[in-house]
Amino acid sequence: MTNPLGLEVRSFLSALAVGLTFYAYVPYLKGIRMGKVQPHVFSWIIWGVTTCIVFFAQLVGKGGIGTVPIAISGFTTLLVALYAYQKRGEIKITNSDWFFFLLAFSSLPFWFYFSSPLAAVLVLSFADSLGFIPTIRKGYVLPHSEPLGFYLIFLFRNTLAILALAEWNLTTTLFPGSAGIACLVFVFVVKYRQNKI
Repeated sequence: MTNPLGLEVRSFLSALAVGLTFYAYVPYLKGIRMGKVQPHVFSWIIWGVTTCIVFFAQLVGKGGIGTVPIAISGFTTLLVALYAYQKRGEIKITNSDWFFFLLAFSSLPFWFYFSSPLAAVLVLSFADSLGFIPTIRKGYVLPHSEPLGFYLIFLFRNTLAILALAEWNLTTTLFPGSAGIACLVFVFVVKYRQNKI
């Protein structure tokens, strides 16, 4: 379905989503540097890889200007993973973490085999959602190790990114939609745990 919003509105929403991306990442990176935030490094690697691949699939799916926030987020996410690793973020890697990582990379053969970016996006959305499990597990055990506002900003950012897409179809909307839902679930789980402690 073609987005009824004009290019000017979509460009504004895309720019706002990019601004929110940087607004969220700057304090997050400062929190890592100060030792207040200890992200699960492997989750961030998975999210970075999946987001970068989805960006290219969204381009093929005619996402237009709305793909820019996903591109910026993918590359910035990989930088967070690298920085978190350097600052000794959570690096305990389980067998399930490796499974999610390999699942993310398996999306490329799906895309080439089926000649469809949607096949890759389905696998990547699934992998990205599963990639949240190590962070949810860590957030449950250490509920004060992640800033919840960061994930709420990304929920809002993903909503703006969807609104900025030129075409609304499963290839373009599934990934930001499922990532937004995962952020919301994470916030509820951690908030519940914080209230219990």
